[in-house]
Amino acid sequence: MNARLDRRQFLATLAALAVAPAWADTFPSRPVRLVVPFPPGGAVDFYARVVQAQLAERFGQPIVIENRPGASGMIGADNVAKSAPDGYSLLLGNIASLAINVGLYAKMPYNPVTDFTPITHTIDVNYVLVVHPSVPVHSVRELIDYAKANPDKLAFGSAGSGSLPHLAGELFKSLTGVRMIHVPYKGGGPMVTDLLAGSVQLVIADQANLMPHVKSGKLRALAVASAKRSPGAPELPTIAEAGVPGFQAVAWNGLVGPAGMSPDVVQRINRVFVDTMAVPDIRARLLDAGLDPIGDSPDSFGRFIPAEIAKWSKIAKDVGAHVD
Repeated sequence: MNARLDRRQFLATLAALAVAPAWADTFPSRPVRLVVPFPPGGAVDFYARVVQAQLAERFGQPIVIENRPGASGMIGADNVAKSAPDGYSLLLGNIASLAINVGLYAKMPYNPVTDFTPITHTIDVNYVLVVHPSVPVHSVRELIDYAKANPDKLAFGSAGSGSLPHLAGELFKSLTGVRMIHVPYKGGGPMVTDLLAGSVQLVIADQANLMPHVKSGKLRALAVASAKRSPGAPELPTIAEAGVPGFQAVAWNGLVGPAGMSPDVVQRINRVFVDTMAVPDIRARLLDAGLDPIGDSPDSFGRFIPAEIAKWSKIAKDVGAHVD
């Protein structure tokens, strides 16, 4: 009996292997759920809405966007981590839900490295360093010199302790040796309001939210925080090239699925997303919103996530940032 069972199991395994490529070729055969772990209106949700119709056309199936906000993106992420690894539940995660939270929370409901299958780095949300016009500087070098000559006189705002604007400001302090005061807010809106009023003197935050105020003359932009110049503000140098080597702070987004997905299905999904972001109209809409389309390979994104976890966990530990 055992021999017959073993033989049946062996034949079943061979049959499964034989049909796997064919099954991958027919994926998807029903609607695909795209989980956005944040409320409507943010960068992650905006990206999902921009690519939704084109994804549906290329897949030949509806793409259902499901907003599951809460706990800095962890509620939606955990939902996908615990879903079947069949490609029909995907997560549009970001730097918080897939990297920064590891260094902030003593306990997370999932492991960003082992509980997900990386698919592609979708977009970078470009950040820019801006100052209030009352600060007498016009370059990053001048800002550093001014801050060193006036320790603890400048205050930088953030969207909350442990947010990327907070950690970006701390990284800037660490790499330059300047002393500035951190002022956390409950979200990006109050932070920008106080920056415009001069209650805080600088921030490193979302380019899309800040550049309209720069263009109106209410704020002064000094540099972008990305590794390369932003298509939306090509005249601005990067912070690294402006005098702070090694500085980079980008609010990246990326697509992952549950751990254990078929490599063939992963490649199919990757190809559709990458090709979609290359469509001229979609690419233009993303760039106009300050979002830089990336679209790399699963292997590349799989190496990127642990590197980001290590980078931001160290910074969070160094400054004592944590969420109880």
